[in-house]
Amino acid sequence: MKPTSRAVRALVRGGRTTGQPLPHHPAEYEIHDPGEIGDLLAAWPRDTGSGSPLVCACSGHEGFVTLYEASGQSVRTLPLSRAEPLAHLLGPTAEGIPARHRARWARAAPGPLRAYAEAVARGKDPGRPAVPLALVFTWLGTRREHEADAASVLAVEAPMRLLADEPTADLAWAVRETDRGGLDGAVRFFAGDAFTTRHPKRRRVPDTARDLLLRYARSHRPADLAVLERRLLRAPDDRVRRS
Repeated sequence: MKPTSRAVRALVRGGRTTGQPLPHHPAEYEIHDPGEIGDLLAAWPRDTGSGSPLVCACSGHEGFVTLYEASGQSVRTLPLSRAEPLAHLLGPTAEGIPARHRARWARAAPGPLRAYAEAVARGKDPGRPAVPLALVFTWLGTRREHEADAASVLAVEAPMRLLADEPTADLAWAVRETDRGGLDGAVRFFAGDAFTTRHPKRRRVPDTARDLLLRYARSHRPADLAVLERRLLRAPDDRVRRS
């Protein structure tokens, strides 16, 4: 049995741009889908040698792909510069496996956000959709089947972009209105640079929303708790929602 035939997962690092690059492409990503693994193996060059299963991962190449078997053992590593079809299939272009991951992520977006997600996935710069911030928190907090795929950066940056410039008071109301998954997304946002680098006056969060964020972080995202405790400044609760 050829080593590559045992592959069930691939890790792609770097990679040449063989066409128009897409934004938000990760430095590395994983492939798990059996059909995509099959396409990768079909493009795998047949002249990589029959000796050691590892091709030297020395400097001077612009990307590598490593195959792994079910046990987690790597079975083959290849510089993408060794195979143009493989580099094109795996690189940040408008075709190939990364584009499939982005399209799959866009299809999974909540209905009111799907058109926006599809445009961003194609590298476009769409206008801001008129959607509740609570829904954006839910989108950011949604768990995906393969968190490390080629849409991993996009899945964070696209919703973060919709939240980054919103007033703190509006974001705090959205924390009250969102669901459990949205609380996960809200903690990620409030613990991230888009919020923690705001001026102190723009980091004052009403007590109810602040307590929800701290309670969720304490139970589900403890790594974010310390930064929330430091950066979320208290503000009196405004219990009358603005229209």
